[in-house]
Amino acid sequence: MAPPEVHTTDDVQAVHKDERYDMRFPSYLGFWKRSVPGLDEAPRFDMYDEPHLKRRKQILGDHPEIEDLYGYDTNTIWITISTVCMQMSLAYLFGRVLTDWNWTMVLVAYAIGGSLSTQIGIIFHEFTHNLCAATSLQNRWVGNIGNIPLLVPLAQSFRRYHLEHHTYQGVYGFDPDLPLEWEIRLIGNNPVNKFFWLIIYGVMYIGRGLAQQKQLSRWELYNWAWTIGCDLVIYYTCGLRGMLYLILSVFLGFGLHPGAAHFIQEHYTFRDGQETYSYYGSGNFFWLNIGYHNEHHDFPLVPWTKLPDIKRIAPEYYDHLAYHTSWCAVLYMFVTSSLLAPQSRVVRTLDAHRYARKNLK
Repeated sequence: MAPPEVHTTDDVQAVHKDERYDMRFPSYLGFWKRSVPGLDEAPRFDMYDEPHLKRRKQILGDHPEIEDLYGYDTNTIWITISTVCMQMSLAYLFGRVLTDWNWTMVLVAYAIGGSLSTQIGIIFHEFTHNLCAATSLQNRWVGNIGNIPLLVPLAQSFRRYHLEHHTYQGVYGFDPDLPLEWEIRLIGNNPVNKFFWLIIYGVMYIGRGLAQQKQLSRWELYNWAWTIGCDLVIYYTCGLRGMLYLILSVFLGFGLHPGAAHFIQEHYTFRDGQETYSYYGSGNFFWLNIGYHNEHHDFPLVPWTKLPDIKRIAPEYYDHLAYHTSWCAVLYMFVTSSLLAPQSRVVRTLDAHRYARKNLK
């Protein structure tokens, strides 16, 4: 799907002809109007690059002490181990003990198992940026351990594609977080379609990575071997019913679940000119401050425990931005509002991205 505007290299250079100054300075909010379903057929197109690299340089110029927050937090390792142990204990409980508690298993898989599964997804987010331990190798193994209850080898693939999302935010064909053309066309703005799309959102998230048809990396192959071995142990220990509990937990947790609402909260456009949104509700206490998404994109080297400090240190860069306070409200608005659909994103070309990086001043 091509952007709905002319986007040659000459056009990009014409917009950015003054390399010393970006018209969006200092907030770096865009000048675009959000894509409106029914009036627009595609995501909104922006001639500028993503805002966060320039925001980071600007914020550090005013608040260099934020660099003191960079690093890692080993508490995430213990959270990972605890989360995996809790989920595996429940898998054993329903697989070998409460073998006739069918509806209870489904309810627990949504309320508890789904919450733990999404917690693991957020742990993946931390290890991806090497925020759990001192070395990259240690962080990768935090991801592998967290992967155990998910049954599918996701950790190392998530790392690969999430880093591409940071590098190419909003770039057509390069940002794996963007909905695919057929998703936008098929789901449209129908509330029923949007409802079921959210239910299978976790599957679609994986599908977008597969659609890029990239060869598996060495660590992704390790992840496959590790997961297959772990699955055999889980089958022997918890049985098929225990594995069914884990499958339900993953499917329900990454679907229509408050813990998965951050996938919609983060970059779907709720306001003109703003492409990244934070969430400042109580869910951050359990889900490792994943709601602080503007702060994270501005400073991806800051671990989850210190993300609130960024907003505290530099409130003038965050207080004026639109934000969310309820993940349940995010899901409700997305399904029921005629102004929100899978097309509610902002995109840019690779030319615009490369030009901005080359001429960053």
